[in-house]
Amino acid sequence: MTLPFVPVDAHLTRLAVTQPDRPALHIPLGRGRHHSPTFAELDALVDRFTAGLQACGLCRGERFAVMVPPCEEFFALTFAALRGGFVPVLIDPGMGLKNLGRCLAEADVAAFIGVPKAILARRLFGWAKSAKIVVSVGRRRWFCTTTTQQLRLVPQLPTPVVLGPDDPAAILFTSGSTGIAKGVPYTHGTFAAQVEMLKAMYGIEPGEVDWCSFPLFALFGPALGMICVIPELNPSKPATVNADKARKQIRDFGVTNVFGSPAVIRKLALGHDPASYRTVRRVLSAGAPARTDVLEAMQKQLPA
Repeated sequence: MTLPFVPVDAHLTRLAVTQPDRPALHIPLGRGRHHSPTFAELDALVDRFTAGLQACGLCRGERFAVMVPPCEEFFALTFAALRGGFVPVLIDPGMGLKNLGRCLAEADVAAFIGVPKAILARRLFGWAKSAKIVVSVGRRRWFCTTTTQQLRLVPQLPTPVVLGPDDPAAILFTSGSTGIAKGVPYTHGTFAAQVEMLKAMYGIEPGEVDWCSFPLFALFGPALGMICVIPELNPSKPATVNADKARKQIRDFGVTNVFGSPAVIRKLALGHDPASYRTVRRVLSAGAPARTDVLEAMQKQLPA
């Protein structure tokens, strides 16, 4: 049976209505502190970012580069793209400066959105010369059209955009670890089908808590009704994850779903600390070959 098409951002809006006060994200601030916006707050921020980008002149179908680490703005900007019919270009920063520049040139983006470090690199290396709109994450507007802080203050609702399953949704660049990095186009129908497939295949239920070391996969969390715990790690160097901090997050937030590359899973499997994994229902890994001994060691940590 073919399920009806439901845009991914519609799941977030539904949760904002049915469970407005439930946390959508737990974002580390350092020293064990976290910022935890609710589903209602995240959905409202998505509306403001969508309306703000429309006001800046970004049009449906136009591409924009996202050079933002996992944070509230990263989630809100990506969902704003899905809501406004923009096409985010998501590039793994671990591929190196030369490859980053080549991928941005190939993508031919109309807008560039990044943290101050990315904005500076764009000016130094001449990235994304096609961008007519430049947005800095934070308060400082230097050399930019606007900032996400200013977008947060946009009072109006976005202009509604009706999207179908065949409309372009994103361009995801591969890491380039096995060759030249390639941009892979995704449609809204592809994303919607993946949400339903993940839900059915792994039995994911609303209210679960997700700890995901890969930012792009973490974006599926709100669409699946899961609370997302953002790990304290560098996404471009996941093997450097601090296992003690990761286990503390998993324990403190009652994580049920863990996703990580084999390098991350290997770190989490070290030692013997089953108390930290008492709520975990499943552990998923992808991105590289996973060793049997690592998977077995991780399995021994989990509840029977």
